[in-house]
Amino acid sequence: MIHDVDESLRELTKRDVLNGARVEISFEAPNKDWAARRNTPTLNFYLYDIREDLSRREVQFEEIRNADGRVTDRRRPPRRFKLSYLVTAWTQRPEDEHRLLSSVMSCFLRSDALPADVLRGELADQDRPIGVTVALPPGNDRSISDVWSALGGELKPSLDLVVSVPFELDRHQPVGPLVLEEPRLAMVGPDGREMGGGRRRAGTVTPAQADEPAPTAERRKGRRAGGDR
Repeated sequence: MIHDVDESLRELTKRDVLNGARVEISFEAPNKDWAARRNTPTLNFYLYDIREDLSRREVQFEEIRNADGRVTDRRRPPRRFKLSYLVTAWTQRPEDEHRLLSSVMSCFLRSDALPADVLRGELADQDRPIGVTVALPPGNDRSISDVWSALGGELKPSLDLVVSVPFELDRHQPVGPLVLEEPRLAMVGPDGREMGGGRRRAGTVTPAQADEPAPTAERRKGRRAGGDR
């Protein structure tokens, strides 16, 4: 699923950000070794954090219905994960880097979800939108400067791009067989036969049993002691 997000971001960036410009798109870690090898203008999308969006976790099973509207299966809803990308521009001039970052911001601020026509792989089959945010303040438990320190590089202007992706869980709950017959009730006579003919079935009640009051605690105690006649 993660590589499908990469390819979807690549497709959207080529179409709406670069618009034919000769700029490479990279997903490698932008450390010193990578920066030293770079010789062309580049937009870098570095995936630096993956964590579940606990605020959107669902616990109830989803009902799967057929064309007749009958429930055929129950499955656990997908969990949503936040994929955080550090987006940086690499050119010879800071002005060009700022223009690229500005174009990236303009592209991802247009909608709260990735366009359906750029989704690749399993993302294209999702019936839920693939949410995306850009340049929001990071949580208190992480800092962009810590990312740069871990990479061992110098701090550069960057955008924090977060994509919310559903991960399907292959967990199902079997559905019992469909009940096609309606419940049937019958009255039986003292001889154990149904009124109108037939044999007594399990679970039927005779008129005498229906009129007999429920045994009290004293009667049940007497039965245990010496039997009830």
